[in-house]
Amino acid sequence: MKEVKRHRSHQPAKTSRAPAALPAIETAGLPRPAWDRNWLWGLLLVAGTILAYQPAWHGGFIWSDESHVVHNRLLVEPDGLQRIWFSLEAPQYYPLVFTTFRLERALWGLHPAGYHWVNLLLHTASALLLWQLLRQLGVRGAWLAAAVFALHPVNVESVAWITERKNTLSLFFFLLSLSFYLRFDEQSEQSKVWSLKSKVRSRESGVGGQESASSDTQHATRNTHDIPGARPSTLDPRLCYALSLFAFVLALLSKTAVAPLPLVFLLLAWWKRGRVAGRDVWRTVPFFAAAMLLIPLTIVFEHQAGAEIIRTDNFWSRLAGAGWCFWFYLYKALAPLKLMFIYPRWRIDPAQLLSYGPDLLVVLGFGVCWRYRRGWGKAGLLGLGYFLVMILPALGFVNIYFMRFSLVADHWQYFAIIGPSALLAAALTVGWERLGRANSDLGIALGGALILVLGVLTWKQAHIYADEETLWQDTLAENPACYMAHNNLGNALLQMGRESEAIPHFQKALQIQPDYAEAHYNLGNALVQEGRLDEALAQYRTALQIQPDFAEAHSNLGNALLSKGQVEQALVHLQKAVESQPDYAEWHCNLANALRQAGRVDEALAHYQQALTIQPRLAGAYYSLGNLLLYQKGQVDEAIAHYQKALELRPDYPEALNNLAIALLRKGRVREAINQFQAAIDMHPDFAPACNSLAWLLATTTQASVRDGARAITLARQADRLAAGNNPVFIGTLAAAYAEAGRFPEANVTSQRAVQLATAQNQTVLAAVLLTHAEAYQNGSPFRDTGDTGN
Repeated sequence: MKEVKRHRSHQPAKTSRAPAALPAIETAGLPRPAWDRNWLWGLLLVAGTILAYQPAWHGGFIWSDESHVVHNRLLVEPDGLQRIWFSLEAPQYYPLVFTTFRLERALWGLHPAGYHWVNLLLHTASALLLWQLLRQLGVRGAWLAAAVFALHPVNVESVAWITERKNTLSLFFFLLSLSFYLRFDEQSEQSKVWSLKSKVRSRESGVGGQESASSDTQHATRNTHDIPGARPSTLDPRLCYALSLFAFVLALLSKTAVAPLPLVFLLLAWWKRGRVAGRDVWRTVPFFAAAMLLIPLTIVFEHQAGAEIIRTDNFWSRLAGAGWCFWFYLYKALAPLKLMFIYPRWRIDPAQLLSYGPDLLVVLGFGVCWRYRRGWGKAGLLGLGYFLVMILPALGFVNIYFMRFSLVADHWQYFAIIGPSALLAAALTVGWERLGRANSDLGIALGGALILVLGVLTWKQAHIYADEETLWQDTLAENPACYMAHNNLGNALLQMGRESEAIPHFQKALQIQPDYAEAHYNLGNALVQEGRLDEALAQYRTALQIQPDFAEAHSNLGNALLSKGQVEQALVHLQKAVESQPDYAEWHCNLANALRQAGRVDEALAHYQQALTIQPRLAGAYYSLGNLLLYQKGQVDEAIAHYQKALELRPDYPEALNNLAIALLRKGRVREAINQFQAAIDMHPDFAPACNSLAWLLATTTQASVRDGARAITLARQADRLAAGNNPVFIGTLAAAYAEAGRFPEANVTSQRAVQLATAQNQTVLAAVLLTHAEAYQNGSPFRDTGDTGN
């Protein structure tokens, strides 16, 4: 960057410098064409940015998007907005970000495209703001700098990752605050000019005072009017200051990494006037105060996430690492190649003097710029000084949860990269101008080539964020030893039902990091899905040995033990899950399910009710409570009410529809029950319990007008097929359907198969019931369920 000399009215008309209203890169060395207008350059910047991010338009949710958006109940619960602002329940204390997510959840639900577009539009708006702000500062090549920022591939992580709304939203308010502050500062200087001019007029009769005042007036005027394209603001300076402070608070409420902004104000005061006056310091005090109020909240949330165990290295190790981080980020800003979502985690030995080499180079670099501060060094100090100030929160002196996996990340330099972008654009612009008009086409071509290359790199990088699988595959291609990427890729495959592909990734993660509790837990989940319960139990227990308060592992271990019939052991772990996270409704539901199975009905009832107290819109809790009331308490009307509440909250809930129909049957409301069974089947044709229940009703009800043997056979066959012929209840229903249709030979054969299967599975009570049905079929009589309760 270079300070622009004042345009004087007596300069020769033949100058080729661009008019003050346009940044130098737009018309450097060229006559101004008729179509050249600011709006056209703005439109070009917007269009180029949106096109470069085209692959992200239809990207999905990735990694922490699940906790921030998809499964974040604060976005949908009635009191969620209050809890976002006044509780510690959100993943991080960035309430403005989660407020936008809540609004979007109401607008387009869980369609990720809407969230991606908001991120992209915020990024584009910030690029436009940056362009105007750099013009306001008199920085050469302002438009080129904004284009470099908008199209820089390092920024893809911040724009294409929905969770990084905290970056795109906070930068917008950060730049808005800076713009208002500069207006305030310029108007304060203008007021000073008018004050000095008044002194001149009052001393017109005195020579010495006039000369001194005139000199001061010229100095102040030069400080406030040597800005190409700047226009005097009509806003009251106090209003500008208040708006700047308000925008800064909004930026902090989006992400506290913008806290160094007051230091930027002081840096710009030095840039504009060559010194930092006392009034400049006093003006920043409210901004520092706002930052100091909100930073502790961020620390509390990071500590909640486990930040206290992320790093155990001492101050000297962090000091050495800070130098490495500085040069890493600057290198990626200038040469954005081999970008990764997760970079390898460095090992820095503070005992080695060479570890501090990068720190010394940073000091040396700033020393050289200071030595030449009256020339090119001043621009270097501004650009690199801004870069250092804004990258400071990410240099490793404070813990950030992500540092558990890597000490650097592309999204951490989203604010800081503006400095190198502006410095590069200014240097290129000045260099092209010195080539003169004859070589101006070369400068324009090189600028266009730079923008095109960055746009293509951004377009390619944006493809990586299409979905979880693509993201982690790319990460492993660049960083094969990233154990977290193996774990997360395995988890993504597991959620898609590809557990056989997921298991090797969990195992690879554990080869690299044997004490990785989350990978043991996820491997256990995959083994459960494969039916390998004993192996899964071992993995859950290993996870708990590493992390004894791992609530999810306790809960899933308890559920696995419950499925093996080890109820008392299951209760121990399910109780520990509740103790670890007493405000988590799902753990209360799981414990209640086990208590119900253990016959401790009243305790189960209490935990279901506690779950609904914590999360009143938990459909599963209403469903489970309805089951308890129906089958254990015999309170049919209350059960019906709970099933209906579950369906109100989650209309796509076939289990609730099926059990509601069974409850209606117990009340004798047969046709209503048929409608509910059919609704469940229409919703999920492969939902076997509803197919079986409706088939049983149509085959065995005492109401002749309802019975339909042919349809019962179709539904019973569907249920039997879905159960792979391994459910004796479904086979028994098929036998009853054959009998209703008068096909007794088939009913006899089928009923015998049902009895044999129930006996083989040690279901002696069921086998006895099926045997009585078989005797009726042998006598040529269909079975009638006089209770109309379903089987």
